[in-house]
Amino acid sequence: MSDESSGQVADDARSPSWRELREELEAVGFRPSKSLGQNFLLDGNLARAIVEDAQLCEGDRVLEVGCGPGALTEPLARRKLELLAVEIDRRLLALARTRLASFSNVRFLEGDVLAEKHRIAEPVKAALEAWDDWHLVSNLPYSVTGPLLVSLTRLARRPRSMTVLVQAEMAERIVAEPGTKAWGGLSAKLALLYHRSRGRGVGSQLFWPRPRVQSSVVRLTLREAWIPEARLGAYDRVVSLVFQSRRKTLRNALIHAGWDRERVSQVLHRTPWAERRPEDLEPAELLFLAESLGRPPADIP
Repeated sequence: MSDESSGQVADDARSPSWRELREELEAVGFRPSKSLGQNFLLDGNLARAIVEDAQLCEGDRVLEVGCGPGALTEPLARRKLELLAVEIDRRLLALARTRLASFSNVRFLEGDVLAEKHRIAEPVKAALEAWDDWHLVSNLPYSVTGPLLVSLTRLARRPRSMTVLVQAEMAERIVAEPGTKAWGGLSAKLALLYHRSRGRGVGSQLFWPRPRVQSSVVRLTLREAWIPEARLGAYDRVVSLVFQSRRKTLRNALIHAGWDRERVSQVLHRTPWAERRPEDLEPAELLFLAESLGRPPADIP
């Protein structure tokens, strides 16, 4: 990855239309990548609305993942934020740098925000560790949304809020509650630390290329309770394992996941949950299990 800062903030620069931007992209042979989930916002009003949804203040520190040619980056920059914009595609990044060259409050990083599926890339992590307080605002591709959100929330300095535009199905999973069909490992991992709400719906006609699905804005705000890293690790391990058998009774799901039958009985004897299913458990109940059970004998990571 490489980083670069731009020049002086300008509030009166004319934004090029999406027709102009598309012509620039096509002139350099750019075609959106399905593997990277590249669907760009066409509507400036929507971009500005998402920034409003994020409830940011002047001087806030903000991470944008997948800035593309800068459709969301520009209205963020105009709010006089300290903005870190990450983009994996060098051609898009070059265009964003050109478009936002007059903004001194934007820093760019070229590369993938994830070094592995569940690990934030070191340059991004280092930049975030320098911030005491920060927020995420992004238009996210479906394929990275879950791993990215969970990975960011497991950093030592996790985001105070996350306002993201995602596919509607992913939005449903993010905000799901226990006992619902969409409640699963992703929901449970986010719900432990964040309040979650679903905002405005977005039609496919507002993207280029047009996706086959609808999208939604989702907002997550950090809960006040602080949970140590060791407890989070145990919680995530239990959640990942028991939701592999979400339809089994909790007793059978834990045994299937590798815990000793006797140990499971000892723990569940202290609860009324033995015959419940993992998909019905609240985050606090899952956290209790994580702290009571310890690692399974097989020491599954």
